[in-house]
Amino acid sequence: MAAGLPYDSDAGRDYAACVTAIMCGEAYLQSSRIAESCPALVPATEPTKKGLAETNLGSNVMPGGACPGWYINREPFLDVIRMHRASVNNINKTNVPTPLYEASKACWDEALASGEKHGYRNSQVTVLAPTGTIGFFMDCDTTGIEPDLALVKYKKLVGGGMIKIVNNTVPTALFKLGYDHDEADKIVSYIDATGTIEGAPDIKDEHLAVFDCSFKPAKGTRSIHYMGHLKMMAAAQPFISGAISKTVNLPENATVEDIMEAYLQAWKLGLKAVAVYRDGCKKSQPLSAAGTTTALSKKGDSAAAAVHVEEENLNAPPRAVRHKLQEERASITHKFNVGGHEGYITVGLYPDGSPGELFITMAKEGSTVSGLMDSFALAVSIALQHGVPLKLFCEKFAHTRFEPSGWTNNPDIGFAKSIMDYIFRWLQLRFLTGQQQMLFENLRMRTPGAASQSDGVGELSGSGVSDQRSEVRPPAPGSVHAADALASLIDLGDAPTCSFCGSIMTRNGSCYRCGSCGSTSGCS
Repeated sequence: MAAGLPYDSDAGRDYAACVTAIMCGEAYLQSSRIAESCPALVPATEPTKKGLAETNLGSNVMPGGACPGWYINREPFLDVIRMHRASVNNINKTNVPTPLYEASKACWDEALASGEKHGYRNSQVTVLAPTGTIGFFMDCDTTGIEPDLALVKYKKLVGGGMIKIVNNTVPTALFKLGYDHDEADKIVSYIDATGTIEGAPDIKDEHLAVFDCSFKPAKGTRSIHYMGHLKMMAAAQPFISGAISKTVNLPENATVEDIMEAYLQAWKLGLKAVAVYRDGCKKSQPLSAAGTTTALSKKGDSAAAAVHVEEENLNAPPRAVRHKLQEERASITHKFNVGGHEGYITVGLYPDGSPGELFITMAKEGSTVSGLMDSFALAVSIALQHGVPLKLFCEKFAHTRFEPSGWTNNPDIGFAKSIMDYIFRWLQLRFLTGQQQMLFENLRMRTPGAASQSDGVGELSGSGVSDQRSEVRPPAPGSVHAADALASLIDLGDAPTCSFCGSIMTRNGSCYRCGSCGSTSGCS
């Protein structure tokens, strides 16, 4: 695809054959060089074949460091190398760049010539494995000689959720085919939205085959025929010492006769191994397309479950992955008092110290308040485990106003407009940046001789979890909240609480002004 060639085409197969020939030929050439430079491994008493020079060294070893089997199988071994070399002649040199074709011939000429002199250290040098785990770890679009599974993939994220990406090879292929940046951007955007290149703006019909994949997209009609898979394997097999591990994908409507024909054609093409897979024949599989699941490879690719290849249903709700906490986890319990109503907040933590569950204990067990708090905490816990940011909860629930409300025993919060207001403002101070608290720190009134507040927050007793709110410092002995000091001097009356910091505001003309943070109710 990167070269602008269809996978199921003579040009694509000749290109793949040249690359594979160079890889295998160079490997045998290097194996012969190693045999030349290494000490001998074979006893002098081992039988020799005609053509191998007799040694009169009088020692118990023979010259050269080829593999032991070389000395009794020299001619059959060289015949195998000659067959590899002859297979290069089956490549149509008009379909590949001349330097690539010449390199594939030259490396096998050198490999044979060197082997006739020094032998080979290795009997076999190449094999094509599925490499599913390593391939996905390295962010490869394809593995082995597999074609692309689909133009759009979904990848799971470590922290939950998924990202949707158009394969990196697509824009490379478009530029190779002569499209400019604007045209390529339009085509990639179309693929991202629909999952198929069919019908994309500016795309030429003769270029559609370049982007054919193993799976037919939900909104498309094109895919690679199973014979395209087999012919690609046949192009590479003459330059592979061992077999090729690759899945030949068949559509869901494939018949028994189709599968039988696939195996028969594989035999006729001289393949050493083949695995076929009919789409949808298993209930649980690592990869899927168009809402169904399909196996990636015959064996050893279970790790590919981390990557989903499927067409997006644009009308469906977003999907998320739940990451439950460990069976044993650290937690923090905080006691609060809002207007005389006591309760406890318990936060379960992930190993990195971020919150993953919430428990709120208030009133008697079985009461309406207790049931509502339990249900609300459960909903928040499930949302946190599905990746909803704590910051979003704090923005939505902080400063909500309903009863019970009142002053709290937490000098960092002061007046709480509701239980929800207190809970999420405390969570914000405890687990998020704490910058809001720092803004108000210098506005607080302090009694003369108050102790310094430069000490940081240390370990929580009994929890073993360090306080992440290093910016927020505990109030020093003798510090007084601005609203408390103001209340002794001014009659606050029925003034409302500040919507930013929770302090009681004072009348300023026809409106109100907060003495803690300086905000106003709107007109002064």
